[in-house]
Amino acid sequence: MSAGPGLEAEPDSEHGSELEDMVSAIAVSAGRGAAPTGAKNGAPRRLRLTDRTLSLQEREAYQGSSRLARRPTVESKHVSVSDAPDCVQLNQYKLKSEIGKGSYGVVKLAYNEDDDKYYAMKVVSKKKLMKQYGFPRRPPPRGAQTAQGDRAKVLGPLDRVYQEIAILKKLDHLNIVRLVEVLDDPAGDNLHMAFELMQKGPVMEVPSENPFTEEQTRLYFRDIVLGIEYLHYQKIIHRDIKPSNLLLGDDGRVKIADFGVSNVFEGSDALLSSTVGTPAFMAPETLSDDYKIFSGKALDVWAMGVTLYCFVFGKCPFIDEYILALHNKIRSEPVELPETPAISEDLHELILRMLEKDPALRITIPEIKVHPWVTQGGSDPLPLEEEHCTVVEVTEEEVQNSVKLVPSLSAVILVKSMLRKRSFGNPFECPGKTERSMSAPGSLLMDSRLLRSSLRKNSSGDGSREGELEDLQEDEPLP
Repeated sequence: MSAGPGLEAEPDSEHGSELEDMVSAIAVSAGRGAAPTGAKNGAPRRLRLTDRTLSLQEREAYQGSSRLARRPTVESKHVSVSDAPDCVQLNQYKLKSEIGKGSYGVVKLAYNEDDDKYYAMKVVSKKKLMKQYGFPRRPPPRGAQTAQGDRAKVLGPLDRVYQEIAILKKLDHLNIVRLVEVLDDPAGDNLHMAFELMQKGPVMEVPSENPFTEEQTRLYFRDIVLGIEYLHYQKIIHRDIKPSNLLLGDDGRVKIADFGVSNVFEGSDALLSSTVGTPAFMAPETLSDDYKIFSGKALDVWAMGVTLYCFVFGKCPFIDEYILALHNKIRSEPVELPETPAISEDLHELILRMLEKDPALRITIPEIKVHPWVTQGGSDPLPLEEEHCTVVEVTEEEVQNSVKLVPSLSAVILVKSMLRKRSFGNPFECPGKTERSMSAPGSLLMDSRLLRSSLRKNSSGDGSREGELEDLQEDEPLP
């Protein structure tokens, strides 16, 4: 493996010892050999992942030769929906009971008849998103900014869903929930996303009377750290880390879900100025007038710190039924750790460093990875970044084509109206006056020339959704 930026490649003479150490570590974990000595010719050397006892799960996960490539996300543009006695039939899926809610839609249990497996189906209404957030036109909020300080393009809520799809289609990590299929019929209102089903649901419901033990917390937290490091490596800020967005599988592994308010950035970090996410998990700098822009990575670390606090104490560090009072506590009140349950000094110190109100002094992901509590004093190190991260890039074109050849919603409304009236004239045009249609907002009124132009663009494959919501501005709500 080549050395990453800022790292020097180790001499070839050590490759043999690395292989011996790996074999020794695997043998020890299986009870068949002795642990490596950790020194060569009496000289100390750097601690490696292979110096510790690896579980079978970890060997399969982080030894590259046994890792299977991610299956590509299926894209379905024709969706057949019918009612069955006890469910809704959606292509090969049987939609059953509601099992949760995401940022922009409900999540239902879905049975796939083709592979005899269950999935989590996220259902999003495109019309509701447009009506709730897009009309009438609203002034732009404080939007995300690039590292150079330029204002980034403000995304409408439907565009955010397509951005989420484009991101998830490319992510491939053990601690990120996998998007299996996207079903988006141009003639239909609902957009469906089939995710792998995490049988045990959210890792914790907050508040909880039964917080985790410190060791269980450590295992779950290590998964979160690796998942966030992978996202930051891919230049993605999650922005809504909390227990309800951390799903637990049957294998005990935690996976990060719900990228509805995520940001893609350029450079070394995202410089943000907008306020999104869940109030109790928001960082103090996002609520203060002292900060015009703030680090995206530091926001995720703060939310991870609040999550870690929830794991061990069963509640958030700052609680108030009134939003403004809650914001004031987050900004100005010190973090207080309950006396019970008793926690170790290392964990106490890590929580306080993650919940440091000054983002410039807050602990970073690389520092968290080598913290004594996370690594058990260095005896249980996490994989190096290059051992579990591979770069992917999400381009603007891929966001626009996250589900291919989808006509603009305005064109679909017009075509359906024409078919219903059996007329190919402008359905919104009346002799001598212009009336507002009951089936489309006033801003969607188009003459026949615009309609033909829109249809030509979509049928040729050269069109995109870029102009579909270009006049819509996003109010970034607090879920």
